[in-house]
Amino acid sequence: QVQLVESGGGLVQAGGSLRLSCAASGRSLWQYGMGWFRQAPGKEREFVASISRIVGSTRYADSVKGRFTISRDNAKITVYLQMNSLKPEDTAVYYCAAGTGSAYDREYDYWGQGTQVTVSS
Repeated sequence: QVQLVESGGGLVQAGGSLRLSCAASGRSLWQYGMGWFRQAPGKEREFVASISRIVGSTRYADSVKGRFTISRDNAKITVYLQMNSLKPEDTAVYYCAAGTGSAYDREYDYWGQGTQVTVSS
């Protein structure tokens, strides 16, 4: 079992930055690829970014490429999502997940409770 807890969400003006954190307990994260997903009101959950299990290769949704950066710490117990140049359309609940590291939410076994990010125009 893996327990994931996100933090770092909040209200920010357009153009600002936030850093989300995802802390894990139960198992070391090195065993899992990690992903960030988000869900805006009235919309389906969508892929944001992921980082692979061992090599640490990353992938991003086109909508966030060049603005967001996913990383994991050396002890592999925390995953981060640095979000720069935020836009109002980035407003959503952001979820951290542990699984294969793909862009498909069905390939993730463990999910956090989510953290709200609101970007004002």
